[in-house]
Amino acid sequence: MAIHNARDNSFKLILGNHQLFVEFLRDYLNIDLLKDVQPEDIEDMSERFLPLFQDNQDSDTVKRINLKGEPPIFVIALLEHESKVNFRSSFKMFQYICLILDNYEKEINKEQEGASAKKGFRYPPVLPIVFYDGTDPWTAELNFLDRTALNQVFQKYIPKFEYLLVDLNRYAPEDLVRFGDALSLIMLIDKLETWDGESLLNKMPPDYLERMALKIPKELTRLITDVMSTLLNRLKFPEEETRTVTNYFTGKEERGMFEHVVEKVLEDRRRAREEGKEEGEKVGKEEKALEAARNFLGMGLSPEQVAKGTGLDLATVKNISLP
Repeated sequence: MAIHNARDNSFKLILGNHQLFVEFLRDYLNIDLLKDVQPEDIEDMSERFLPLFQDNQDSDTVKRINLKGEPPIFVIALLEHESKVNFRSSFKMFQYICLILDNYEKEINKEQEGASAKKGFRYPPVLPIVFYDGTDPWTAELNFLDRTALNQVFQKYIPKFEYLLVDLNRYAPEDLVRFGDALSLIMLIDKLETWDGESLLNKMPPDYLERMALKIPKELTRLITDVMSTLLNRLKFPEEETRTVTNYFTGKEERGMFEHVVEKVLEDRRRAREEGKEEGEKVGKEEKALEAARNFLGMGLSPEQVAKGTGLDLATVKNISLP
């Protein structure tokens, strides 16, 4: 399950940022209790648990959310970017849940010896989430019970937890635009399959990029533009357009002028084509005039007469060599 490419590491950074993680909870989880979570309520615990696995789990994120007046909630987010479905997800979630609850119990007992052995002690909820943006349909079992043999016979004794699947393929572009936050911009770009010669501006709703540039907090600008660059490079977008878009979000391009920049590039290309066409026509006319002048001189006309008849200057006519 090791994640080594830049795209996966970019999404690890996205969910590692508490502001963007709050947007993830609000946009993709229909849980009212989590709607008002703030970045300062979140504690990243990934580094505490990842080393406990023998294989590399650097695509995984573990968060502790401290709710006011409520016990904490732990959130496990597994990033699945590969097209091939990971059928081990439910078992890996089971491993994480056991580790998290064991760690929580030890912390409580440090604060008050034997606290977890009392009747009133309750373990905190653990919310397991799989975020998937691969191309194939996700067909893995969501419930660990369904991943266990003889589950009909022993179902009373088998853990029955289910992980929450966030499948990006289920969200239409207009759904993501409706979220209207920095994370929605990243998800929209992630949904693009490849660069097809069309500008990123034309792939987005009118004024969407401009509105996003104004809404993204300054402290998130560098992170967002780095991830955008990674995704656009993966999609084979030209470096010139990628640079223009990222410069726009970092303030190196004047806000509100992005459309003008794109139109200017298109206008420059159109003008270059027209100038090239005009230059070609001009060269063609000169060649025809020289050929006519050469014929007239061969017929015995004077250079002055030829210059007047062809429109060429006298010096040019005098330098024409006859065969």
